Amino acid sequence: MGKIKHIALATQDPEKTARFYKEVFDLEEVGRVNNDNAEGYYLSDGNINIAILRFKNEILVGDKFDINYSGIHHIGFQVDDAEAADLKLRKANAYPMEEINTTLHAGMSKGHGGKNVELKYNGPDGVMIDISQTGWVGTDEE
Repeated sequence: MGKIKHIALATQDPEKTARFYKEVFDLEEVGRVNNDNAEGYYLSDGNINIAILRFKNEILVGDKFDINYSGIHHIGFQVDDAEAADLKLRKANAYPMEEINTTLHAGMSKGHGGKNVELKYNGPDGVMIDISQTGWVGTDEE
């Protein structure tokens, strides 16, 4: 069974948005990112990782949004078996978002031990989904 372990929020002001979730819900800052693709914060309640990101790369935003989009960007599910989840997703007509996955160097390669965070798929209703067999920073091990 897949478990929701990750939600990514797109924002134009990651510092302000992260401060809101830290102050209002006492979420802990468990990481930061600032590279060519995005800048932002990773927050957690100890169970779910929330990425608060300002995207810098049009490819990673995806074809449903523009670079200035703010709101829920994608939902991540931790799965027991990434290859089995990949097959189920494909059977349900949810296919890997190759351009995004390539940009992120994502995939179930031997270099990743068959496990990789941020392997993105096109879900129903335009919702971007990603799967991970290993989870995200700040999520529990279950």
